[in-house]
Amino acid sequence: MKSAKLTLQIQAGKYKGKKIQIPSKTTTRSTKSILKGSVFDSLQNTIIDKTFVEVFGGSGSMGLEALSRGAKMAYFIELNRPASKVLEQNCQNIDPLHTKVLKGDSFDLYLPLVERLAKDNEKVFLYFDPPFDIREGMDGIYDKVLNLIAKTPVDIVEKIIIEHISSVKFDENIGPFKQQKSKKFGKSTLSFYTVA
Repeated sequence: MKSAKLTLQIQAGKYKGKKIQIPSKTTTRSTKSILKGSVFDSLQNTIIDKTFVEVFGGSGSMGLEALSRGAKMAYFIELNRPASKVLEQNCQNIDPLHTKVLKGDSFDLYLPLVERLAKDNEKVFLYFDPPFDIREGMDGIYDKVLNLIAKTPVDIVEKIIIEHISSVKFDENIGPFKQQKSKKFGKSTLSFYTVA
C-alpha cells in the first residue's frame, strides 16, 4: 500500500490553497507555517516584482509562496536528488515559467547565481534555511553560510533572511550586512539582514 504524500499549502496570494509536496523528512526540514507567515508579513509588498532565491531549496515552499505573493522569479538550489525531483514537480505544478531549479551543492552554485543576478541589476531576497547543525555531517554549516553571505554582491540585496536553530546567535554584522531583527519560534529563529 502506498503511503500518502505529505503536503503543504500556499498560504496567500494568487496560488493560495495550491498544494506543495514535501520531500522525505530524512532529507529536508520544511519551514513551519508560522515562520512562513511571519516572513511574508514582514516583507509584505516589498516582494512584488523582485527575485527570490531559496538557497537550500527543499520543497520550494518559501520561493513558491513568494511567487504567489507577487515576486517575479524564484530560484532554488537543492543538492539531494529525491528532494530536487519533488521540488521540480512543485515548480511545474505551480509556476513553471517563473521558477528555476539548480541541482547541486548550494556552496558551489550560490555565488555564480548571485553574481549573474547582479549583472542583470536584479533586486533579490535571499532565503537561507540550511540543515540544522545538530544533524549528522552538518558541523560548521553555519560558518559556511555566513561566509557565503559575506561574499554576496551588496548591490543586489533587498533582504537576507536566515532560518536557523535558536541556540545559535549570529553577529550583528555579517560582512557588509547588518542585522535588522531576529524572531524566535521555539527551536527555530528567523534573522533578517539588510545592507549596513
